[in-house]
Amino acid sequence: MPIAQSSAERPPDGTPAAPDTLLWQRNRDGVVAAPATWNDTLATILNHRSVRAFLPRPLPAGTLDLLIAAAQSASTSSNLQLWSVVAVEDPDRKARLSELAGQQKFIRDAPLLLVWLCDHARLSAIAAERQTPVEGMDYLEEFIVGIVDAALAAQSATIAAESLGLGCVYIGAMRNLPEQVVAELGLPPRVFAVFGMSVGYPDPAGETGVKPRLPRQVPLHREQYGSANQEPDITRYNGTVRTFQREQGMREQDWTQQSIDRVKDAAALRGRDRMRETLRALGFELR
Repeated sequence: MPIAQSSAERPPDGTPAAPDTLLWQRNRDGVVAAPATWNDTLATILNHRSVRAFLPRPLPAGTLDLLIAAAQSASTSSNLQLWSVVAVEDPDRKARLSELAGQQKFIRDAPLLLVWLCDHARLSAIAAERQTPVEGMDYLEEFIVGIVDAALAAQSATIAAESLGLGCVYIGAMRNLPEQVVAELGLPPRVFAVFGMSVGYPDPAGETGVKPRLPRQVPLHREQYGSANQEPDITRYNGTVRTFQREQGMREQDWTQQSIDRVKDAAALRGRDRMRETLRALGFELR
């Protein structure tokens, strides 16, 4: 029987939410029918939320190895595996990286910080040892491959972490001061920190709801990119976002205005407007 939800995603007794509830909370599109097929993996994925408050609790032994095994299970273009990750657990180093990434407290609080890298150094070194040219590594295409590989690996690790009861949050601000991050992590030329990720046990006192996304029909196009007017759906989504913000005690603002403000000029990029010059300085030709 289809149901319409209104606020809480999770029953008060802490049991997992029903499939139709999980589907509803992702878009809040009104009535959602229970799916014909379901499994725990789907529940983990649909219940994702960014966690910015962590308990002072260490991760179980072997957790990092599990997360990296999951990351390495992600797809990678041509099996080039143009990614690496730096695991940071030292409190002092996490504190310094927190300062470089906008002074975000959760970077210091979480027991584990993973910095995901586009890594062209490894394959370039392998080729150099064999005195073999790899001119293709200088082209923008392979930089894109490294970024995509890192993102796919990180998302697989995120799903694995959440399946273990852990929480994660991506940290794009790791790109605010990329040269300083390179120095702190000892990165060689042709390695770039794409983003960070804090991992740990969520603090229930700081738990947030599942942030609703655009209505499914907005990003979904069938056969060809559609030209239908999406303004009614986006207007409705602005209202959905405001409702979520009100529930979470956040300042209310339309998603459209938030998004435009984030990219309205170079200053809005928070130092990342100089990314092309930075990448060239780090050894990426980007032809």
